[in-house]
Amino acid sequence: MSSTSKALLTGALALALVSPVLAYDFGRPATPDEIALWDIDVRPDGKGLPPGSGTVTRGQQVFADNCAACHGDNGVGGIKDRLVGGQGTLASDAPVKTVGSFWPYATTLFDYIHRAMPYQAPGSLGNDDTYAVAAYILHLNGILPADAKLDRDSLPKIRMPNRDGFVPEPEFDPAKLFRKK
Repeated sequence: MSSTSKALLTGALALALVSPVLAYDFGRPATPDEIALWDIDVRPDGKGLPPGSGTVTRGQQVFADNCAACHGDNGVGGIKDRLVGGQGTLASDAPVKTVGSFWPYATTLFDYIHRAMPYQAPGSLGNDDTYAVAAYILHLNGILPADAKLDRDSLPKIRMPNRDGFVPEPEFDPAKLFRKK
């Protein structure tokens, strides 16, 4: 028997001795509590927003402690993305895309902060502090007054300056994408 044949025979025997591992062979179904830990997405209409609330004043402190090192003291001038300003620049030769000039929904701001910020410890802010930071950033952009308080009811009602600035591409129309053929 040649060495190639021996290698093939050995490989075949090894495969025969090892049973295939299928998905149902390990693990267990996730519990409702485990699923809830990962079910944290927030839609533009506010569905998925958790309970809690936060003020601009509290947001200023949380921002200073957790966000200013990257985004600058007032959301401008840091080493990471600028968060403030840019209103009226999107149609210019030098658009400035910030939360206040570009983002269409305030709920997206909460969702992003809640999931991904602060950079060094994503998802570490509680609901109240996340609402507060969102309120502070919206205040810095002139969208909320200094005495504003955000919660799951008020956040989706905020009309962002660029709400109507996004035009859906016809090829991504859900009616076309999911129509039965």
